[in-house]
Amino acid sequence: MTTTPARSPLKSTPAPGAAEVEDGAALLDAVEAHHRRFNVFPSEAAYVAVVLWDAHAHLMDCFEATPRLAFLSPEPASGKTRALEIVETLVPRPIVTVDISPSALFRSVSDGDSRPTVLFDEIDTVFGAAASGNEELRGLINAGYRRTGGIFRSVRDGENHVVQKFPVYSALAMGGLGDLPDTIMSRSVVIRMRRRAPNETVEQFRQRTNEPEGHALRDRLAAWADSIRERIEGAWPEMPDGVADRSADVWEPLLAVADAAGGHWPARARAACLELVNAAKANDKGSVGIRLLTDLREIFAGAERLTSAVIIERLTGMDDAPWADLDGRPLNTRSLSKMLGEYVTAANDRIRPRNIKIGTAVAKGYYAADLADAWARYCPPIPETPATTATPATAQVRALFPVAEPVAVADEKPPALSDPAPGLVTIG
Repeated sequence: MTTTPARSPLKSTPAPGAAEVEDGAALLDAVEAHHRRFNVFPSEAAYVAVVLWDAHAHLMDCFEATPRLAFLSPEPASGKTRALEIVETLVPRPIVTVDISPSALFRSVSDGDSRPTVLFDEIDTVFGAAASGNEELRGLINAGYRRTGGIFRSVRDGENHVVQKFPVYSALAMGGLGDLPDTIMSRSVVIRMRRRAPNETVEQFRQRTNEPEGHALRDRLAAWADSIRERIEGAWPEMPDGVADRSADVWEPLLAVADAAGGHWPARARAACLELVNAAKANDKGSVGIRLLTDLREIFAGAERLTSAVIIERLTGMDDAPWADLDGRPLNTRSLSKMLGEYVTAANDRIRPRNIKIGTAVAKGYYAADLADAWARYCPPIPETPATTATPATAQVRALFPVAEPVAVADEKPPALSDPAPGLVTIG
C-alpha cells in the first residue's frame, strides 16, 4: 500500500525573531481590487483563482508544479487580452508574445536564475483548427508544468555531441479562442471569458498611469513572497472533497498561497477550487474517443445490441455532437469501427462489429456487453435510476449503468432487402 509522503504543515505565523511582514490577506484583497478595476471575470471564483495565480508566480521554486492559466472565450473582444495585460503588471519578469517558436520559448525559460512569466496571447493561432499541430510547442508547455520537467537537446562538447537536459519550468498564462489541446487543458485553471454586458463597466486601462500601480502591487507581492518562502515550501494544503489527481496538482500551489495569506482566503480558495474544477469536468468531453463512448452509452439506453446503421443514424442526429461533421465528413460505419477498435472488451479483445440477426437478415452491429468495460473505465458516471428487469445479456451493463427500459433491437423495422443497409447480408 502506498502512502502519501509526509510534508510540513503550513504555518500561519513567522518564525521567532523574524521581521514583521505584510498582512497577506489584505495584500491579496488589494490585488483583487486592482483586477476588478479593469477586468470583468465570469465569476467570483475566477477573481480568486487569478489573484492566487499572480501571487504563486513569485513563489515558483516552492512548488512541484505550476498551473497554467487559460483565459478562453468563444468570441473575440471578451477581455482576454486585457486580463493578460493586468496580470503582466503583477507577475515577475513577464514576457508577452502572440507568436513564439519552440526554440525561442525554450531559450527564454531555460535560465532558472532569470525565469520569466510567459504570457501567450492569441494562442488559438497556435493550436486552433487551422494550425498544424505544433507538437513541439505543446510538449514544451507541458514539460514546463513540473519543476522536474525539462527537454533534452544535443549540444556540442568539443568534437562530440552530448545529450543535455534543460529546465523549462515556468509560469504560463494564455488567452485564446475556443479550447486548447486536452493535455494543456488538464494542466490549466480555465477562465471562460465573456463579452461585457451593457451594465458591466470597468475603468479604461492606461499603461502610463495604471501600469505603475500594478508594479507597486507586484513589488509588495515579491516582498511578501520572500517573507513566507520558507514556511510555504513543502506545504501540503488540504484539498476539498472530490479534488484529486491532476486537479489537485493544479490547485495545490494556489491553495498553499491562500493558506499563507490567511483571513478569508483559505475558504474562498477552496470554494473557487471546487467551482472551477467541477466546471472543467462539466465542459470536458475528453478525447473524441471518450465522447464517442459516452454518446454510445446514451443511445444504447439499455439495449442489448444495435446495428451499425442505427448507431450511425442516432449519432449523426444528436444535437451538439461532432458526428455529422467529423473532419469535414459524417461518421460512417468504417470510421466507427476504426475508432472503437482502439478500445477492448472485458475479455481483452478489441471492440469489433458483430453479426446481428434482424428478422430474415443479418447486419453488422455492436453488443452492449462488449462496450460495458470501456464505458466503466472511460465515461463519466451517470445518475442512477430505478432498476428494471434485465436479461442475462444486459446484467453486466445494468450493474454498471442503471438506465431506462431498453429499446429492443428486434422491434426495429428491418431495412428493405431491395435497399440493404451498409454491411447487410441477406440469408434464407
